[in-house]
This record gives sequence, C-alpha cells and structure tokens, in this order.
Amino acid sequence: MAVTRKVIKTGNSLCVTLPTKIIKSLDIKEGDLARFKVKYSKASITYTFTGHPRQLSLDIKKNDST
Repeated sequence: MAVTRKVIKTGNSLCVTLPTKIIKSLDIKEGDLARFKVKYSKASITYTFTGHPRQLSLDIKKNDST
C-alpha cells in the first residue's frame, strides 16, 4: 500500500500521521511505544510498536525540484 502523507509540525517536532486504517489494523493505541530504526543508505525508517509483532516501514524519497 503506497500512501502519501504530509509532514506536519507538532510542538517543536515534525511528525507524519498514520491513516486510521493502518492504526486499526495494527491495533495501535495512544501511549504505545514506537521504536524506530533508520537506514540512511536506503533512506528508510522502520517503526516497531510495543506489543505488536508487526512493523511499519517508511521509505523516504525526496523529490528534486530543480
């Protein structure tokens, strides 16, 4: 599933929100801990949510506007 989400500012941080469909399918709740691993060589971030055997991977692709 390829989904585009906008990066938003929340407090002093930036965040990417998750679609409700993904939140429900992974049973993610407010207060759950999310551990992330960054692979700079692949421009990807993988999140693992506490108590959930599934992982959510985000591939980062920057668009060149030149």
